[in-house]
Amino acid sequence: MLTLGVFATGLLLGAMVFFAAIVAPVTFTALDAPNAARHTRATFPRYYLYLAVLALVAGLAALGAGRLLESALMAAMAASTLALRQVLMPRLNAWRDAELAGDAAAGKKFSQGHKASVAINLAQMLVAAQVLFLLAN
Repeated sequence: MLTLGVFATGLLLGAMVFFAAIVAPVTFTALDAPNAARHTRATFPRYYLYLAVLALVAGLAALGAGRLLESALMAAMAASTLALRQVLMPRLNAWRDAELAGDAAAGKKFSQGHKASVAINLAQMLVAAQVLFLLAN
């Protein structure tokens, strides 16, 4: 079970780093704004679901190996990722649409929400790295 936990956590962290370092920057440099937005809206729900499933697998494997702290951290990661997917992302999309339609207040909300999502994602990466370190030792 411990090996499965290490593997799932490694996949999760690797996907997060790849997405942040490669996918997101290339999307916004290689595509025009409407296509980048379309791509992002199609990609993020799948990305968050992938992360949530991996976090759940890692958490259950850690639990099966008797690693309660690591299991709890991965459960929190799965829950926060689902909250990002189901709550924050729809709001970000609505705020962005309203901003593009001329609503400056929505633009401010979008900017704040986007900063929050980036901060949460960074915190999740740090948690995943810590869990990977703990499980591997």
